[in-house]
Amino acid sequence: MRGEEQSIDRSLFFKDKVKIVDPRDMRDVRSILYTMSETAYQGRKLGEVFKIIESMLRDPEITVYMGLAGSMATAGMWGIVSWLIDERYIDVLVSTGANVSEDIYAGMGFPYGRGAPCIDDNLLLRYRIDRFYDVYADEYLYREMERLIKEFIRDLPKDYIYSSAEFLYLLGARLSKLGIRSIATSAYRKSVPIFVPAIVDSGYGIASLLALKQYGRRVIIDQFKDFEQMVEIALRSRDTGVIYIGGGVPTDTTQLVAIAKALIEEMERGEDVSKPHKYAVKITTDLPQWGGLSGATLEEAVSWGKVEASNSAMVNVDATIALPLIAVGIREAGISRKGVDLRWIFEGVARYEDKI
Repeated sequence: MRGEEQSIDRSLFFKDKVKIVDPRDMRDVRSILYTMSETAYQGRKLGEVFKIIESMLRDPEITVYMGLAGSMATAGMWGIVSWLIDERYIDVLVSTGANVSEDIYAGMGFPYGRGAPCIDDNLLLRYRIDRFYDVYADEYLYREMERLIKEFIRDLPKDYIYSSAEFLYLLGARLSKLGIRSIATSAYRKSVPIFVPAIVDSGYGIASLLALKQYGRRVIIDQFKDFEQMVEIALRSRDTGVIYIGGGVPTDTTQLVAIAKALIEEMERGEDVSKPHKYAVKITTDLPQWGGLSGATLEEAVSWGKVEASNSAMVNVDATIALPLIAVGIREAGISRKGVDLRWIFEGVARYEDKI
């Protein structure tokens, strides 16, 4: 009954006050993000996401996974991902195939055009121009990128079953020798594994089929081996943190790493175990009410034991807005991070890198 409800001090609702934004108080991007974290709406959430990322990167016992979805490479965001790897702010990248192939297109010197979403797509088809919303790619040059991957597959050692991380490590070695800048190039040079749990859904699928038809060369990438390696990384880590750009397969697979780690330890200890990612942030434009993973909230993930509620935040914003701000904020913070040594992932293929 209403009369029996416990009374509370009304001032508790105003303990944390909304900050009045004054441009004169903001010196740089990092201070802008900190100010935003004390405002409201998605500005507040973006600021909270940044503060959690900063805490994650300062934690010496964290292995950092990044899940990367959406058409980020065509939008130029792959340069930020490469920089995060170069600076060892990412230990493990879990990506769509598109994001780690369409950056190669750009690294080969091929242009993405700034276009418009309102155009006759039949006209684009006639001229073999591919459209990503308001970005154009040259279909003939796109095929050159796929040809490079096809010839790489042709030259791979026979009779080896690869994880996608091993496959992309060797591709990074090839691209490094060719002087082609890409995410895979940075990852190879820093021994950062890139897992692509749906790799056939990209130019890699096309290139592998063409290599089989033209050269009779079949590449076998074991997606179960991918997951085993991803989980083993977590098992060897004290704690893990995750940064999700979009959702989809990269996010869900990385979330399942926390579940798998808990179940393995549960088998060993014979009792219920929860091993959520200690830190978790998500940047997405999708919404939760449609039931899809891309819009699912991190609060929902708490119920599964995938993330900790206390160190998680999600912002509904275009990643092409959020990522540059967060990257500059990290740079301004001056965080020096050694990164986790994961060279053991590549022990099976390291002997091949000089032959590629």
